[in-house]
Amino acid sequence: MKVSQKRYIQGFGIVVVVLGMVRCVFPTLGTVTPVTALLADTVSIDTAAVAQLPVAEVAPVPNVAVHDSVAPLKPGVKSLFFNADGKPAKHRILSVPHFGNAFPDQNDVQLVSAQKWGVKPVKDSDEAEKRKAELVYVGANPYFHIDRLRTSIPYLVPSASVLLQDIGRTFFDSLQIKGVPLHKIIVTSILRSQKDVQKLRTHNGNATQNSCHMYGTTFDIAYNRYKTVQAPGEQRRQVRNDTLKWVLSEVLDDMRQAGRCYVKYEVKQGCFHITVR
Repeated sequence: MKVSQKRYIQGFGIVVVVLGMVRCVFPTLGTVTPVTALLADTVSIDTAAVAQLPVAEVAPVPNVAVHDSVAPLKPGVKSLFFNADGKPAKHRILSVPHFGNAFPDQNDVQLVSAQKWGVKPVKDSDEAEKRKAELVYVGANPYFHIDRLRTSIPYLVPSASVLLQDIGRTFFDSLQIKGVPLHKIIVTSILRSQKDVQKLRTHNGNATQNSCHMYGTTFDIAYNRYKTVQAPGEQRRQVRNDTLKWVLSEVLDDMRQAGRCYVKYEVKQGCFHITVR
């Protein structure tokens, strides 16, 4: 039923008048009873007894600043970031004894894990777009930088995406406790279609026909290039790429030893080839 503007105004006015009459008859209707009044009606407080309590039992909770809200360390527990005197702690850069020996996982080893945890290989980028329900977009991120992708697209299975995120964040933490200015790792290759692999094999002898990258479980991280993290106009201390490579190798070695991934040290391609486990 269509209501005219005149009838709508009349109806609204009648409702207002009725509500006003109800409020006049019941003046306390709609008011909120203070909590203190409710407590007074339900709880009998002996104020004299409270006054005799020790000060520690009735002292108000002190105001705590935001930076003091973190619980202090227990006795005997050392902080990774600060020395006992409160000064920032600096840790040595250890790297790994030998990159090839520390990261020896060949394609056949990584392929088993890729086929177990990955998606069915896609033919081209058009088919990849239809598989987004199985894949996670890994574009812009505060912990890593995606290089310009020429033969891959920025998608990974969820577990591989989490692994990449953890590597980037742990790399940040490691740089912080070692007193090295922050840098982002650079991801150079992610999910490859079968078409991408065929194209890549024409100029990259290391690219295999049955690449782990086709399953969305594998990504490459450059070890000879990093993206400096700095504010516009800020001049940061220069850091050698070898220094950052040593720190990154420590992170990857810990991840590999924890059983989270396989890692291959690619000499010619200048990257760590990583597959989630």
